[in-house]
Amino acid sequence: WRCNTRLLCTVLLSLPRYHIRSLVIALPYFPTGTMERVDLEGQVATAKTLARLLSALPLTRCGPASILFYDIHALQERFYFGDNVVPVLVSAVPLFLAELARAHSHESIAIAFPDEGACKRFGSHFTAFEVVTCIKRRVGDRRIVSIKEGSPEGKHVFIVDDLVKTGGTLLRCRDVLMEGGALSVSAFVTHAVFPQESWRRFTPDLFRRFLVTDSCPEVAALIANQPPFHVLPLARHILEQVSKYCL
Repeated sequence: WRCNTRLLCTVLLSLPRYHIRSLVIALPYFPTGTMERVDLEGQVATAKTLARLLSALPLTRCGPASILFYDIHALQERFYFGDNVVPVLVSAVPLFLAELARAHSHESIAIAFPDEGACKRFGSHFTAFEVVTCIKRRVGDRRIVSIKEGSPEGKHVFIVDDLVKTGGTLLRCRDVLMEGGALSVSAFVTHAVFPQESWRRFTPDLFRRFLVTDSCPEVAALIANQPPFHVLPLARHILEQVSKYCL
């Protein structure tokens, strides 16, 4: 997206003028999703800005274009889009659940959320598992992570969140879970953003497995063969979701 924004926008804006019947855009990672609000005067909510740009797409012969997003950072961002596009919000959690069934059905698994927001967002997917919810609070310049609910003791714990950037919260969450008696800690995030190769902080001695999708394909290609990472491809799931929601 960063490298081809101008070309992509040129193509998308031109397609309806060629009398296309419909248009479905698969944009698994909404790159400005974490800037969805303004805390200080002068900041720019770039999630809204990108949504406005995408909403400028002309109508097709059958109406608005559909844009498919995976695990968008904040569900309310669907309302940032205008009437010329229909945001379709889906989740990569089913891919993670399939991998758990394939590779970890013999283990005692717990699911941990690094904050209450992640628990509210993803908790309904994991009713069959022991759930551990962590909370974050600031003490001066430090961010303290602690366990609010649940127990990781004796479990292989998977931390679940929508994305990872520098990974500070996940690392602190991992330490708290191990202190709470977890046998081992792994993670699943849909979007492996990892600016400035911050993925190198996640080593096999800290995380048993680290599951991600290829929603950020350049990063996914870098880490695909680097333990503890394992990439879950989205292509087949995207086709299924397009057939289900957009056709």
